[in-house]
Amino acid sequence: MRLVEEIFPLVEGFYVDLHKNPELSHAEYRTANSVAEWLTRSGFEVHTGIGGTGVIGLLRNGDGPTVMLRADMDALPMEEKTGLPYASTARGTDADGNEVPVMHACGHDAHTACLVGAADLLAEARDHWRGTLMVVAQPAEETIDGAAAMVADGLYPRFGRPDVVLGQHIGPQPAGMVTHREGVLMAASEAIGVRVFGTGGHASRPDAAVDPVVLAANIITRLQTVVAREISPSEMAVVTVGMVRAGTKCNIIPDEAYLEINTRALNGAVADRLRAAIERIVRAEAMASGAPREPEITVMQAAGVTANDPDHTRDVAAAHRAYFGDGYVIDLPEPVTGSEDFGVFGLPGDPEPIPYVYWFVGSTPHDVWAAAPGDTPYEKLAGVPSNHSPFFAPDREPTLRAGLAALTIGALTYLGRAEDAVPTGGQRAFQIDGAQPHVVPDGAPLAEPSLPTAAAAAPEPSEPHVAPFASESGLEGGTDGGVPRENTGASTRSADVDALREETGEDRTYQDVEESTRQGDMAEPMPDEDPDLSPAPPQGDPVAAPPPEGAPISAPPPPPGATPYIPGTYVPDGRPAPGDAYDPRPYEQPPEPGQDPPREDPPFRL
Repeated sequence: MRLVEEIFPLVEGFYVDLHKNPELSHAEYRTANSVAEWLTRSGFEVHTGIGGTGVIGLLRNGDGPTVMLRADMDALPMEEKTGLPYASTARGTDADGNEVPVMHACGHDAHTACLVGAADLLAEARDHWRGTLMVVAQPAEETIDGAAAMVADGLYPRFGRPDVVLGQHIGPQPAGMVTHREGVLMAASEAIGVRVFGTGGHASRPDAAVDPVVLAANIITRLQTVVAREISPSEMAVVTVGMVRAGTKCNIIPDEAYLEINTRALNGAVADRLRAAIERIVRAEAMASGAPREPEITVMQAAGVTANDPDHTRDVAAAHRAYFGDGYVIDLPEPVTGSEDFGVFGLPGDPEPIPYVYWFVGSTPHDVWAAAPGDTPYEKLAGVPSNHSPFFAPDREPTLRAGLAALTIGALTYLGRAEDAVPTGGQRAFQIDGAQPHVVPDGAPLAEPSLPTAAAAAPEPSEPHVAPFASESGLEGGTDGGVPRENTGASTRSADVDALREETGEDRTYQDVEESTRQGDMAEPMPDEDPDLSPAPPQGDPVAAPPPEGAPISAPPPPPGATPYIPGTYVPDGRPAPGDAYDPRPYEQPPEPGQDPPREDPPFRL
């Protein structure tokens, strides 16, 4: 974890680049290319076009468990109103062919930046762990079909079945806080489209028509009774009509109306009951109105409950507490009503499902949290910009540091004890002898899925074994790892990537990082010539990857109409602008050898 200081400026620059250039679901071509390029330079075997625009990175490092790290890449059709100097001005085309503004309002840019950063850290430190690291950059989480598309495209048969799947999501909690929950974490969700039919006519003669607007209104009103009168008060359930569309002019009775309904539930039985009630009410109201046709009811999107494996959640939470300190890791007292398709990677309904752990990383600046109205955390959460808000602006540095460290520590919980790692027997042949990894150059389309790389069927996996975390596991808290301090000074969240490069050196490259971290340990220089100190080679065929050179990401310019940011022109909260005689990075002092993470109370109060 001492390598965090070396890699963090590149991760931060990668995040800023993704935030400036968001892409809608199923159109993450530029983002996927950037991820593939980063993983290739880090020595991973890279595959693209999985489930559309998905990217897989594989790093085999001897016998041990297979750990999968996942992040989502897509953005939302929203106009950004954060006022950040790196705010998005991008526009895209939605599924209906409409041109819309695009914004990373749900933190997927941070998820992706932390994913490639954690992959880089683990690749540099492969002499400290054993097993197989599987990195997955997923498309189309916002449309709740990207994970299913990757699984249907042969994710596990082609690239191996993991022993555990890990993921994280940033949210409106205080920046740097990590939140866990055993069992049910997020709700099941469905998006249901309803089209009801009437008989059009003149507004002056409603008796000669069947008005679908009145029919739709009756459906909307009746749906409000489902939760109140058909679901047990002990269960959580939500039914929301989020879209109603009918008619073109006030003096015309249209011949149809369209509604979209969203449901949430914390168990599958309640979700099924909500859907059945909606169908019953829609059909009954259509019959009562004398509709000339049966209504059309379509389930457009569906996500199951996200339920963390309790044992694995305790293991990962214990590792996070050992690294961050008790004050920064809390247990969520109850599930959240948001939904995710992350649980699809656990193969729900399979005779042998894969355990997974999903956690939250806070992103709200501490001054914003302190100023939010309310005395309790729930009151304050209602007063700060949250996910899917046009004002959602994570506090960049503590959020990325915490996310980078949390994902890396999560992987090391299982991979970090080479002496205790037990082969699973279920690792598959990842690549045909002599085959080269399939990497798409930056800027090239990723519409065509890559071909399978396993030529022969591998044996069925045996019972997976994952080494448990223990306090003597060798995890070293050599840096703050994302833990915010009260005396860290101003955050760099308002600085632009150009200013970051000025601070860290314009010519800083992966070669610089590789050489600086390879020369020796912070405690004592270690000569490269000593073969006993060299990392063990990874298992399997060598990876054909280009040597690190140039800037970390060769990205195309911002979209047309974007305004370039000039360093020194933006002054957040009266602080000196980037480029002035001021170093905004709060983590200025290198850690002492063997230094533990700070144990002081966090600057936020819960």
